[in-house]
Amino acid sequence: MAGGIGSRFWPASRNSKPKQFLDILGTGKTFIQQTYERFLKVVPKENILVVTSAQYEALVKEQLPDLLPENILLEPYRKNTAPCIAYAAYKLETLNPNASMVVAPSDHLILNEDEFIATIKSALEYTEQNDSLITLGIKPTRPETAYGYIQYNKKLGIDITGSTAYKIKTFTEKPDVDLAKVFIDSGEFLWNSGIFIWNLRTIKGELERHQSEIASLFAKGRDIYNTHKESEFIENVYEACPSISIDYGIMEKTDKAIVYPASFGWSDLGTWESLYVQLDKDDQGRNNAVKAERVMLNEVRDSLIISDEPGKLIVAANLDGYMIVNTEDVLMICPRDEATFKNIITDLVVKELSDFQ
Repeated sequence: MAGGIGSRFWPASRNSKPKQFLDILGTGKTFIQQTYERFLKVVPKENILVVTSAQYEALVKEQLPDLLPENILLEPYRKNTAPCIAYAAYKLETLNPNASMVVAPSDHLILNEDEFIATIKSALEYTEQNDSLITLGIKPTRPETAYGYIQYNKKLGIDITGSTAYKIKTFTEKPDVDLAKVFIDSGEFLWNSGIFIWNLRTIKGELERHQSEIASLFAKGRDIYNTHKESEFIENVYEACPSISIDYGIMEKTDKAIVYPASFGWSDLGTWESLYVQLDKDDQGRNNAVKAERVMLNEVRDSLIISDEPGKLIVAANLDGYMIVNTEDVLMICPRDEATFKNIITDLVVKELSDFQ
């Protein structure tokens, strides 16, 4: 899934080139390139589909030149993740009705790829034989407020190649810090990774059961997918299709959902704060995360400094808990707290500063 705009990474992430197409970590590979290469260790390139906004078609082709053009599924409108997944599922049905699917965001950080691939393969092995909808749950390390949480039933364990998955009790979206602390202390909650594994038969059945309007719209294209009429058909489908997430539309309603606890160094890197947590800090004991070629810092602590202009010197003094993000056309300086940043993004929208969105 590669259609999001990554607004919480503004000003680096923009409508014209969002987070999944950026090398924010400075690895030499963008997020979508890393995700593509990761899944090449699981399936051949012919089996990888990218669902993205129509406006990003050129970016996908530029960054993934080996991806088959027919495997780029273009959404004319953003309608959240349930239509995105339905499009891929019903198109895939015409190619292989017995397929299994892994659904993954294109912009997540995975530090332990070997463990990730082992987890995916064991989940696929399970769903080939069982009609379950697996979501990967990440063992939490802190009371994070930017992630969704999954509460699982410890008494209802399910064996997956020697590991234990669990029936899901509840989903909670982005709790406040006090509630997140309660979740962590209870030992019954996992972070919701947004990564899913299931067989095609099961997800189609649950779409038909719980999101019949979406299922009906995409099912009408069985004789159209993979033909020259597909683009026009999808345009009409997305005009009529409701906007709803797969979590709310299916996972919270189905009785087939299970969560598979995993630990492979995961972060959705959805915010500057999550990037700050992941980056190495300076060796001067000031706890600064710096990704800039030239900096001069005086009494700066617990701050994030990012610049994509190699020759530009960043000078800062007497800052505690700030972030400085410098791009070609925007310099943002503000406290690291999420509330302040949300207000900045809200002001951009309210004031219709479209050039900077």
